[in-house]
Amino acid sequence: MLRETIHIYHTNDLHSHLENWPTIHQFLSARQKMHEGHDSYLILDIGDHIDRSNIFTEGTLGKGNVELLNEAGYDYVTIGNNEGITLSHEELDEMYTDANFDVVVSNFTDKNGIIPSWILPYKIHKTSSGIRIGLVAATADFGIYYEKLGWHIQQPINRLKEVCEEIRDKVDIILCMSHLGISQDEIITEQIPQIDVIFGSHTHHFFDEGKVLNGTLQAAAGKYGAYVGKVTIEFDHSVREITSKQAVLYPIESLEIPQNNAEQLAFWQQIGKTKLDYPLFINQTFLKRDWFEPSSMSGFFGEALLAFTGADCAMYPAGIFLTDLQEGIITAGDLHRLLPHPINPCVISLTGAELLEAVELSKNEKWPLLEVKGLGFRGKYLGAMQFQQLFEDVEGDVYVKGELVQLEKIYHLATLDMFTFGYFFPSFKFAKKQYFMPEFIRDVLKWYGQRQEK
Repeated sequence: MLRETIHIYHTNDLHSHLENWPTIHQFLSARQKMHEGHDSYLILDIGDHIDRSNIFTEGTLGKGNVELLNEAGYDYVTIGNNEGITLSHEELDEMYTDANFDVVVSNFTDKNGIIPSWILPYKIHKTSSGIRIGLVAATADFGIYYEKLGWHIQQPINRLKEVCEEIRDKVDIILCMSHLGISQDEIITEQIPQIDVIFGSHTHHFFDEGKVLNGTLQAAAGKYGAYVGKVTIEFDHSVREITSKQAVLYPIESLEIPQNNAEQLAFWQQIGKTKLDYPLFINQTFLKRDWFEPSSMSGFFGEALLAFTGADCAMYPAGIFLTDLQEGIITAGDLHRLLPHPINPCVISLTGAELLEAVELSKNEKWPLLEVKGLGFRGKYLGAMQFQQLFEDVEGDVYVKGELVQLEKIYHLATLDMFTFGYFFPSFKFAKKQYFMPEFIRDVLKWYGQRQEK
């Protein structure tokens, strides 16, 4: 055999959109049967398979997703920020215990620089015919978040250079699983030419037929399981070189839906509901949400956020509340339906002048009806901005805890980490911040509700 075709299937950024998973699983199973015994093939996931806004993922803390990847026959996966920073250190450390695949991340260690036992910095995969495929991977550098959780992320591109240099003479092909985003992938094509194919993700981009840049093939499959990607590599054994490489996407709507699709989705939903059906605290009064006005729900949350963080004042959008909160027993499932977002509380240190600027920006008339995508937000509309211990009178004077704001005084504002990326409040990106991790904002309500009972 002088020439051989290698078939590589890939998914990325599923974000626990399990409505497409039965179709993906069925397609991959059929392809495995087609290739088995004839062709070399691999199945890869490029990160953010989990999203804790999904009740199945929340209930199983991601282990259910690992089981799905096992059942679908995946060979190698890397982690995205949803695996890396939305689970506690212990939860991530245990998530892949039962994985039947290898987790490859080249730029991930614990805080002491030790690579965890469940991670490989690279993998050399040998096909039955002897082709040596080097797999490297990098996840996005959300450094401060990882440090708070006891992990360390090495600078992705520099680390990929080191690993590729280490394996270049030991392999025939180098594949990179990149959860870095399209702009970083383009830099990789310039700086690490020995990488043959980059499987991209994180920025939810897709290439219908791949994109060749600086001789490197880029492949990416969008988000939420809308596509399954496939890369085909032709390898010439006589010269031990790639002779061609191509990419294609299979739109999910073009694939056959399994007959038991609805039953599978209902089964996963029920697993999540069952696992979250345990009491957390007794709520003393009915709390109603309102996305565009102050409400009993937003007031209760504001009190909880200030008590939890110890900040001077608080600011948060009413759109985070997806349900009301009934009087009586509140379960973990109730809080997850109310606040499904993988969002952490944060305290920002601001001068009075910066705080006044934030209050002014929060009056943007477009924001309440803004449909926010990403930033951890899993609601529909951003909603009106709500304040606690932060008040503006009819004359435009702003008060914190009843005292007029002083321009040069430092104030500690409790808010959501989604605002620290600078999209809504540019000054927040560079201000001093304290992130609370691994607690999500629903954990804040849990803590406060249990405290009220004492």
